[in-house]
Amino acid sequence: MQKMKKTLAFILALTLALILVNCAGSGADTKSEGVMTHAQYVAAPLDSQVVVETYVQAKQSWWENKVTVYTQDKDGAYFIYNMACSEADYAKLTPGTKIKVTGFKAEWSGEVEIIDATFEFGKGTYVAKTVDATKWLGTDELIEHQNEFVTFKGMTVEPSNGAAFLYNWDGSGSEGDDLYFSASYNGTTYNFTVESYLCDKNTDVYKAVQALKIGDKLDLEGFLYWYEGPNPHITKVTVVK
Repeated sequence: MQKMKKTLAFILALTLALILVNCAGSGADTKSEGVMTHAQYVAAPLDSQVVVETYVQAKQSWWENKVTVYTQDKDGAYFIYNMACSEADYAKLTPGTKIKVTGFKAEWSGEVEIIDATFEFGKGTYVAKTVDATKWLGTDELIEHQNEFVTFKGMTVEPSNGAAFLYNWDGSGSEGDDLYFSASYNGTTYNFTVESYLCDKNTDVYKAVQALKIGDKLDLEGFLYWYEGPNPHITKVTVVK
């Protein structure tokens, strides 16, 4: 009887151990065979083929069966530019949708992205929470969070060619074009953009930037895009009273 009890205890312990191993490997971010981790993607050389599994956070544009999307998993973000996509599939790319992307790692003016890509839908969902990136402003650590969904708090609107904001980077545009504005933190000024394909003139953030005044205190939210340095694509502006 004692021997049988020991045998049963061993079997039970082995079963529990197997369950724990299976549970540890069955999370929402478990990678399929041949899929890179975010660290492997970061380490991959430019122009090399990459395969990632990630989750749509926002769609920037769709044109001629190509889509540009901001995506992220629990380990980092991927900006995917002009990925092959039918109009029907574009409608399915809602926030949180999991996709497996095959393309090539590229860089444009400091922005690392995936180009010439195709994708297939996966199972599972994930919507990233914003990370407070204020503490990384002016540090080398900021670029490590490129394309992530972030916030910047306690910013101060600074003049851009004498104005609180510009239509296009040089002020040559009009309503409906991209909005550019500058805001400082701890004495250093940074550039921000409302990308009109992502947030058009009818969105709250577009209207909020149009209403800015030099000296306003702001909390900002958006995707940490890069262009010759940090140039976040802002999706929400809160004027702090």
